[in-house]
Amino acid sequence: MKLIQHIKVLFCLVLVLGFSQHVFAEPGLWKVEKNGVASYLFGTVHVGDTSMKGLPNKVTQALDNSDKVIVEVDISSISPMEMQRRSLPFMMLKDGKTLQSELSPANYAKLQKYFADKSIDIAMFKNLAPWAVMITMMQMEFQRVGFSDQYGIDKQVLTYAKENNIAVGELETLERQMEMFEHLAIMNDKMIEETFEQLADVDTYFLGLIKAWKSGDMKTLTSFYNESFDDSQYGELSEQVMLIDRNNDWVEQLSTRIGKEKLFIAVGALHLPEQYGLLKQLTDKGFTITRI
Repeated sequence: MKLIQHIKVLFCLVLVLGFSQHVFAEPGLWKVEKNGVASYLFGTVHVGDTSMKGLPNKVTQALDNSDKVIVEVDISSISPMEMQRRSLPFMMLKDGKTLQSELSPANYAKLQKYFADKSIDIAMFKNLAPWAVMITMMQMEFQRVGFSDQYGIDKQVLTYAKENNIAVGELETLERQMEMFEHLAIMNDKMIEETFEQLADVDTYFLGLIKAWKSGDMKTLTSFYNESFDDSQYGELSEQVMLIDRNNDWVEQLSTRIGKEKLFIAVGALHLPEQYGLLKQLTDKGFTITRI
């Protein structure tokens, strides 16, 4: 359980240390202040079910008090055709490589059986990078248990902003997000191996994470985070590429704006906790952060 739960196009969860779940029984929202100017930081979940339709009142109030919403990538401004055009070059294997050549015989056989059991010919994925296949698998499993991006919290934030004429900005490009998966290609086989571990427990593991996010159960969420990023080569690489490097870049961008602008910052929630998380890094830069 290492990489899959970090894939930002799928889902992330609010995690933060030091707060009691009995005091905060709903998803976390933080006020970030400097010079008397308040911004907000909100961890998002990228998929949801019908029970997650509608933003909490405290979130819409914070949005109403903000001049601009900042997200990782404003996917609402990209059409499906444009998304495909820009993503496909990153998803396709190059230099004669195939999905089969990138995986061990054992993992390729497991993958072949997985799709065959769903009446899908693995040949459809012959030229796709393993990370793209992995995302396809996770999307299928999320749909099976009733989740989709339609009810994702970040998508709902963007919808609210556009319906209420709140300007939207982004922290990185779609291409930057695609590039991070390319950096993980050196561990393609391990990636698929971890995917099968995750799929074996998707009902209890994923639904448990969502339940903890909804209730603000920080102790449970923190334990999931620590399981996800262990000290193995795979765990350390995925944390560095998908979280640490990006967090550092975002903090540099945001620290020059918070205290001058009233921002509502909505990012995948695994970007918030621990020593490299946005909460600690912004605190270290002198911002006052309060959970509300």
